[in-house]
Amino acid sequence: MDVVTQIRTNVIEGNAPATLELVKQALTNGIPAEQILNEGLIAAMAHVGKLFEEGEYYVPEMLIAARAMKGGLELLRPALAAAKVQAIGKIVIGTVQGDLHDIGKNLVAMMMEGAGFEVIDLGVDVTPEKFVEAINAHHPQLVGCSALLTTTMPKMKATINAIERAGIRSRVKVLVGGAPVTARYASEIGADAYAPDASAAASIAKSLLP
Repeated sequence: MDVVTQIRTNVIEGNAPATLELVKQALTNGIPAEQILNEGLIAAMAHVGKLFEEGEYYVPEMLIAARAMKGGLELLRPALAAAKVQAIGKIVIGTVQGDLHDIGKNLVAMMMEGAGFEVIDLGVDVTPEKFVEAINAHHPQLVGCSALLTTTMPKMKATINAIERAGIRSRVKVLVGGAPVTARYASEIGADAYAPDASAAASIAKSLLP
């Protein structure tokens, strides 16, 4: 089994230490960073997403695999930058104001990275103004808003309103998700898309790219 295939296998299995060692080995062997990224890390996370959709993997397995991928990606970043490898798109993501839940949002952020996006993670309890500032600073194509509480869901609407007031709504597509959020609610508040889970979020995000 070649080293890139081994990277893919170890990410799928969530073996973070082996993934790190294999990424190091692949770079030492002169394998292009873009090949390691696409055929190793991204291919692995696409397969993990498929296993999740088929009910073979659950959130814990997906999280463990995503962490293994993230470790490999961090190691790969300097080589990707040196090779001028472009991300497929850029997303600003955060849990909305008043909400401190981050596991779902972190998983979505990692799945986005695993799909080839550059992710600007604003963390939790993010005010509408912070989202606007981040859009102006980073010029993403996408904005991801997460809420885990019914009481913080209205802050998604407040965030979209703030983006509209700032005159930058036409520049971004807004993707929303979180346990209490539904496709109907997303539509009511003027979001562009709703993601039922982290795996779906990555594929939906790709479909929203211009």
